[in-house]
Amino acid sequence: MRSEPDPPRVYVWMWLPGATEPVVAGVLEADGAVTSFNYGKTFLEREDAVPIYLPELPLQSGRIRPIAGLSVAGCIADAAPDAWGQRVILHRISRGQPSESFHPYPHLFTFLLESGSDRFGALDFQESPTNYTPRSVSATLEEMMRAVERLEAGEPFSPELDAALLRGSSIGGARPKALLDDGDRKLIAKFSSSSDPYPVVKAEAVAMELARRVGIDAAWTQVVECLGGDVLLVERFDRTGVPGVRLMVVSALTILGLDEMAARYATYHALADAIRERFVRPKETLRELFSRIVFNICVGNTDDHARNHAAFWDGSNLTLTPAYDVCPQLRSGGEALQAMAIDRDGFRLSQLAGCVAASQTYLLARTEARAIIDHQLSTINSQWEEAADAARLTDAERSQLWGRQILNSFATAGY
Repeated sequence: MRSEPDPPRVYVWMWLPGATEPVVAGVLEADGAVTSFNYGKTFLEREDAVPIYLPELPLQSGRIRPIAGLSVAGCIADAAPDAWGQRVILHRISRGQPSESFHPYPHLFTFLLESGSDRFGALDFQESPTNYTPRSVSATLEEMMRAVERLEAGEPFSPELDAALLRGSSIGGARPKALLDDGDRKLIAKFSSSSDPYPVVKAEAVAMELARRVGIDAAWTQVVECLGGDVLLVERFDRTGVPGVRLMVVSALTILGLDEMAARYATYHALADAIRERFVRPKETLRELFSRIVFNICVGNTDDHARNHAAFWDGSNLTLTPAYDVCPQLRSGGEALQAMAIDRDGFRLSQLAGCVAASQTYLLARTEARAIIDHQLSTINSQWEEAADAARLTDAERSQLWGRQILNSFATAGY
């Protein structure tokens, strides 16, 4: 186990487009309150070199500081562990140490180097600029679930399970999760928790099932039972099925030039502007984004923040990824707000009528916007039971979701 102080530098390894092995791209260094990046000379001389992400890290020599307002480049932060991963890492590095001797907030470099290597996107982080050593251990779904249960209960578990749980620590989000291999497919396993106030795993499963049925490009999902609990399997879209190949991905937060501290300023209309300026097939992409906004409102997903939207990056172009992390949220009352403003006037109410009013922002006529909404409403109503069957929802769980989160009356008010 690594000990403090944190290493002064971390080497960034990168899978170039189509490559099955990573190459060292450059180095991260602490630069006062921020973390700067330097491309390696050898990397810059490669004919197939592409920037990790533009405009943050252009292909140039010398130290590159993060853009104004950020402490580290957003494309680097996208590859860092989030809430769940940090919890796993904190458990590992604090194990066996007196609590008073352990700093509760390790440096970013510690999280980068302690998290698993099979992370979101096409980056990894190493202490060496010459030797790539992946941090990855295989385990069964049952073993992963036992480890998650023990971690949540504060109970000890074997070093083998500890190492296996580490593998999923690099995947973002707050939910307990792990990474699994299913032949050529790479899966994320999301586990239910004893503290869940409603069937979160199944709620996400039925929302994702409905998303695909209304025509949204959404990641493949499946609910399975393991050790008496529900597990949602999600196929990774940042892997191609070709062994070793990884796709570069950046979050909408990074595309908007924001970090977690400024995430509240992220808006759908700003993302729409970025799509018009930087994405391939902008008109089709804007239609897809509008469809996703509408769908989030229809199924009561108000956790649609900028980390829950992403784009593929091939070195020069952006393309919207499949939808993911679409999960109905609990509502305390009728009224609800989306995480990001939909229209330029700041409108963010979870109401379909507001989407129609904002249609021009997404290069849609009002008639086109209404056709999208009407199709979704009709499909959700007609295929709800089939989708609920696929998500293994009980009758009680269907009653809990239908009309409360999914197709809540507030969503259609005024439409």
